[in-house]
Amino acid sequence: MNRKISVGMAVSIVILAMTVTFSITMLVAMRLFDSTVSSVKEKESMYNKIAEVDRYVRSNDYYTIDETTLYDRLTAGYLLGTGDKYARYYTAQGYTDLMNTQNGTLVGIGVELAIDQSGYAKVTKVYDDSPAHEAGITVGDYLTAVDGTDIKNLTGVEAVQTKLRGESGTTVNVTWLDSEATEHTADLTHSGYNTTTVDYEMLQDNVGYIRIRQFDGSTPSELDYALRSLNAGGAVSFVFDLRDNGGGILDDAISCIDLIVPEGTVAYAEDKNGNRTALGSSTGDSIITQPLVCLVNGNTASAAELFASSLRTMSGARLVGTTTMGKGTIQSSPQRLSDGSAVVVTVAKLLCGDGSSFDGTGLTVDVDRTLTADEQTAYYDYTTSTDPQIQRAVATAQQMTGTTTVSGVNEADSTADSAADSAAAAPAAPAEGEAESEAASATESEAASGSEPAASSEPAASSEGAGE
Repeated sequence: MNRKISVGMAVSIVILAMTVTFSITMLVAMRLFDSTVSSVKEKESMYNKIAEVDRYVRSNDYYTIDETTLYDRLTAGYLLGTGDKYARYYTAQGYTDLMNTQNGTLVGIGVELAIDQSGYAKVTKVYDDSPAHEAGITVGDYLTAVDGTDIKNLTGVEAVQTKLRGESGTTVNVTWLDSEATEHTADLTHSGYNTTTVDYEMLQDNVGYIRIRQFDGSTPSELDYALRSLNAGGAVSFVFDLRDNGGGILDDAISCIDLIVPEGTVAYAEDKNGNRTALGSSTGDSIITQPLVCLVNGNTASAAELFASSLRTMSGARLVGTTTMGKGTIQSSPQRLSDGSAVVVTVAKLLCGDGSSFDGTGLTVDVDRTLTADEQTAYYDYTTSTDPQIQRAVATAQQMTGTTTVSGVNEADSTADSAADSAAAAPAAPAEGEAESEAASATESEAASGSEPAASSEPAASSEGAGE
C-alpha cells in the first residue's frame, strides 16, 4: 500500500537536512579558520622577529651587509631549522653547477680532487680535453694554490672546487706540484668538458671491474656500455666498486639496477603516513647471470646503497668492504626559486624492493675488509691491481666462480699488503678512523640486520661540482 508524504512533512525533512548541512559546514569552516588564524599568527610572529633583528643590525652593525649573502644564509638557516638533516639550499650559482653536474657537463678545469695529509688537493682524475689536461696536470699532482690563495687556507675540497669553477672563457690561476715536486703555475681558461661516472676494466681471471662514482643522467648508458664491453671480453664475474658513491639521482640508479637484476620491484617510497608507492621495477630483459660482488664503504650512501642491496637480494651479490652510510631517505628534485636558487627537502623514506630499509643502519657486508691505518695512508695511491679492498672483492668473485680457494684469498691479501708498503712511501691520504688488525681472514660472515652503522674509515674523493 503506497503512502503519501504530506507537504508539511516534506518541508520539515528538507529544513532538517539543510540545518544539518549548515551546522557541519560551519563546524568545518570554524576549525579551518582557527587553524588558518593560528598559522598566520605564527608566521607573523616569525617575520616580526626577523624584521626586529634586521632593524637592530642595520642600525648598529659596524660591517656593511652583503644582501645576497644575507638572503642566502637566511634561506639556508630556515632549512636547517626544520630539523631535516638532508634538506639543502643551493645558491643560484650552486644550482647551475648542480644541473651541469647531473647533465655531465661542467665549466671548470676538469679535475677530481681529494685533500690528503699534506693539506693540499691531490688530483685523482683528469678529464680528457679539459683545461687541466691541456695544461699537463696529471693524476697524482698536487694543487697548492688557486688565484693566489693557498689551498691550506680553504675549508675543504668543496671550497677548492668552488674556486676552480667559473664562467666559460674566464681564467683561473692555478699552482701545482708534479710527481717530481716541480712547481708549475698557469692561467687556465674555464671551458665545458664532458664528465663520466663509470670506469671499467678487465682484471685478473676475467673479473670485470666497474667503478660507479655517482648516479646521474649519463650513468645508465655508461654502465650498459661497460657491461656489454666486459661481457664481450669474456667476463666470468663482476665487481661493482661503489666506495665513496654518495648516491645521485634515484631514477637513474633504478635504471642501472634494471640492467642487471631479474624481474621484480626495485624500490618503494614510504610517506610519513606509512603509504607506499612503487618507484620502479626491473623488467628482467638484461639479466647479468655471472656472480656479482659490490665493494662498499662508509661513504656509500642513498641510491648507491639501494644498488648494492638490490643486487644482493635480487641477484645474490656479495657485499665486500665496510658497513655503508645508512642514508635511506628520498629528497625532492631541486625546487627552483624565483631568483634562480633552489631548495631540496626530504619527502619520503626509501625502501628496498623486499620492503627492508637501511636508513640509519647501513648495509652490513658479507666479507669485511676494513683498511688498516697504513692502508688508509696509501688510499689515493692505490691502483686496481694494488688496492687491498679491490683485491679482496676480486678474490670473493673468484671464490663464487670456483676459480680460487681460501688460500687464494689470503694470497690476494698478502699481495695487497705488499703493495700498501710500497705505496706508503709516496705522499698520500691521512689515516682516518680506527686501525684494523692485519689483513682480514677469508671467512665470510653473514649480514646481521639492524646493526649500528660503522663510521667511515676511508677518505672520500670529490669532483668539481659533484652532486648529492
